[in-house]
Amino acid sequence: MTPWSHYRLSRRQFIQNILLTAGSLSWSSAGRGAGQRPPTTAVKNRTVSTRPETGGIRLFLCGDVMTGRAIDQIMRHSVDPVLYEPWIRDAREYIALAEEVNGPVSRPVDDAYVWGDALGILNHSRPDASIINLETAITSRGKAWPRKGIHYRMHPANSSLLLAAGIDCCVLANNHVLDWSYDGLDDTLKTLGDIGIGHAGAGLNDMSASAPAIVTLPSGGRVLVFALAFPDSGVPHSWKARRDRPGVNLVMDSPRKAIETMASEIARHRRPGDIVVTSIHWGGNWGYRIPRERQMFAHALIDSGLVDIVHGHSSHHPIGIEVYREKLILYGCGDLLNDYEGISEHQKYRGDLSLMYFPLLNPEDGRLLGLEMHAMQIRKFRLQIASEEDTRLLQTTLSREGARLGTDVDRAGGNRLVLTWG
Repeated sequence: MTPWSHYRLSRRQFIQNILLTAGSLSWSSAGRGAGQRPPTTAVKNRTVSTRPETGGIRLFLCGDVMTGRAIDQIMRHSVDPVLYEPWIRDAREYIALAEEVNGPVSRPVDDAYVWGDALGILNHSRPDASIINLETAITSRGKAWPRKGIHYRMHPANSSLLLAAGIDCCVLANNHVLDWSYDGLDDTLKTLGDIGIGHAGAGLNDMSASAPAIVTLPSGGRVLVFALAFPDSGVPHSWKARRDRPGVNLVMDSPRKAIETMASEIARHRRPGDIVVTSIHWGGNWGYRIPRERQMFAHALIDSGLVDIVHGHSSHHPIGIEVYREKLILYGCGDLLNDYEGISEHQKYRGDLSLMYFPLLNPEDGRLLGLEMHAMQIRKFRLQIASEEDTRLLQTTLSREGARLGTDVDRAGGNRLVLTWG
């Protein structure tokens, strides 16, 4: 292997080439009161959501929420900034990188800061359940997992930022929840429990890791969130939860066996009228390709008759959306929040742009009635409404990638996008 010094890489180039690819491998085989909901309208043999009132169940979904490292350091409480990355040894250096590009970040910031314009959108949309993939441990102790390039954690006192956005469920089946070992996972589970936020996908043993988070709706119905991860998202095999060991609900069986296991677990918990979300951390960080095996797995979940939404994440940018048998499949939601500002590698994918997803479901059978999305941009570690140009870019990208999946995306004014299919 050629020595690093031969390339004379700058700090920024090194980060671009190494840090952002961590975890990327190839595919190998309490809700709030419901507001007005958009009904379904047929337009030119397509289905598109509109805004008048109706009685659907509205969810908020997103991809990775990465509140560790630089974001933790701008909050009122912060963990020790020491890092164990190949080049960066202090989390505050990521703040400096962002400030080089976008200017000074005043700190410390309050719990609402990172959500920025997203809070107004959430308040207006009034989702019945809000579900995120939390891509960090919540701990100030523990040892960094050995021989792992990237470690995320935020101080437990900063967990109140999740409450500021009204989050109901944190998915923990991902490649960062055990970054600070078993003590870090234990603190994460305890902190979420203490503040009343559900979690799924990791636990103190295999039974708790595979169990669903349950969000009770004002109507009396329930949303069940089951979460799992695949090794191709960068989750180490050793993180798999077992009968006598904490960890992640990691799929290491054949796809057929994994589907059977999931179906059995869902059937054990599901009651008539429940909405079931299966949240999956899979695939690499960059690129739009959806492997056939991944599509088949998502279809099999829907075919089981037990799953209403497949909520995929791990990709750092949004990828194609499918509606299969009238059920929504989000193959990769993209990051919602990260600390990658100032790192321009993979710029063609525009990882600074993110989406907030608001699917509207028929409460009787979980059919998708409409999907509204809001285009956002991450700037100074804060979500702001995307410009018209960037909103149009996301629309064009999702329409291009959705064409092979039978979906299209239209503008709906401002930063709003709506899915069409049929």
